[in-house]
Amino acid sequence: MSTHLRVAPTTVTEIELSDLDLRYQGHRLQQPRQEEQLLASIAQVGIQEPLQGVGRDGRAILLNGFKRARCAAKLHLRTVPFSSWGTDEVGGILQLLRGARHQGLHLLEQARFIEALKSERAMSVAEIAEQLSRSKAWVKLRLELMVQLSPTVAEALFSGAFPVYCYLYSLRPFRRLKPAADIDQFVTALRGKQLSVREIEGLAQGFFRGPESFRAEVLSGNLSLPLQQISATPPDPEGCSQFERIFLRDLERTHQGMLRVIGKSQDPRLQSGPFLVQCNLLTSGMLSRGPIFLQLLRQLHDRTGQA
Repeated sequence: MSTHLRVAPTTVTEIELSDLDLRYQGHRLQQPRQEEQLLASIAQVGIQEPLQGVGRDGRAILLNGFKRARCAAKLHLRTVPFSSWGTDEVGGILQLLRGARHQGLHLLEQARFIEALKSERAMSVAEIAEQLSRSKAWVKLRLELMVQLSPTVAEALFSGAFPVYCYLYSLRPFRRLKPAADIDQFVTALRGKQLSVREIEGLAQGFFRGPESFRAEVLSGNLSLPLQQISATPPDPEGCSQFERIFLRDLERTHQGMLRVIGKSQDPRLQSGPFLVQCNLLTSGMLSRGPIFLQLLRQLHDRTGQA
């Protein structure tokens, strides 16, 4: 049984940027736009939050603060503030995972660190769950996410070349219908294209469910024609464009889903461990978007009421 102690960050010290060990950089998602904003901020006011990790053998193994470290390198800073969680590497990873929400750790980042604890550190699912005060189902769910990720898709997601949101909610549903190689091809064709979420969702529908000609255009990198097909607005007997019809269907499904959730949310049959874990993840994401969703819904209602 693992005996890693819960430790608190020590005093912040200034360390040489060259002393940072970046072995876990591939475990964190790169977010180019956020990093650009952070770079501008650090250029003006410096690094306000210390980098975090563990110290061992004269090196600082970085676990949290990779964007700050890359910005410091771009700005040719010699030193950075660093807060150590001790000398135990596994203990440091557990410390990071315990504070996942505070540290802004994404679901996929949690999954990759948990995979490292299991495969590289030989910790069992039960040990990880105990150390993190989580259920075994919570741990297994994240391990399953990593099993589903091919090396091609994982590299694109963690490097910031393909939107994580689009993979989780637009591509993963196709895993049950299409070979993994098809998803690899789609991600490879679109990586780094700076497309919107709507464009990627539309291309995914056409790629996996449309004609072979649509698929061939995407694979060849000629996206102009497929994107034109997505945005085309053919005549509609009810006077709505294609985009408007799709949005109305979205509203209908949302309304129907709301009614079903209202009717089922208090049902005592909702009690299994796997359900509780997945439900908590989904409701957490929905609650975080609740205020902006209601605000935009009210604005849409007021605007359409004036027609």
